[in-house]
Amino acid sequence: MADKSTDPAAIWQTMVGEMEKGFNSFASQALASPEFSKLVNQVGGASAGAQKQFGELMEKYLVSMNLPSRAQMVSLAERLQSIEGQLNEVKALLYELQNSSGIPAGQSVAPSPPRTKQPPSVRGEQK
Repeated sequence: MADKSTDPAAIWQTMVGEMEKGFNSFASQALASPEFSKLVNQVGGASAGAQKQFGELMEKYLVSMNLPSRAQMVSLAERLQSIEGQLNEVKALLYELQNSSGIPAGQSVAPSPPRTKQPPSVRGEQK
């Protein structure tokens, strides 16, 4: 087995372990300070404000391009889901009505009209 002082994998593992320990101690000290938490809070607030402004700008852009906004698309999707639910209820009621009337599946409720028009050769007419 290779000596630990000359093994590249062991040297790399030791180096990464030491870097990890240093980073963990730095992060622990930084997170404990009130200045750091204040800075993180300010950055989060600025990010939220920027995101809100970007959303408003994008909505104005979409309106100017005569395209629907995200809110309009969500509203449309909700309305579509409501309509689909109502259609499913109507479909279930129709199946229930069909089953209670005794009409076999696939057969229409109204009978088809009789076929009265005959081809010219059957009626005895000539062209």
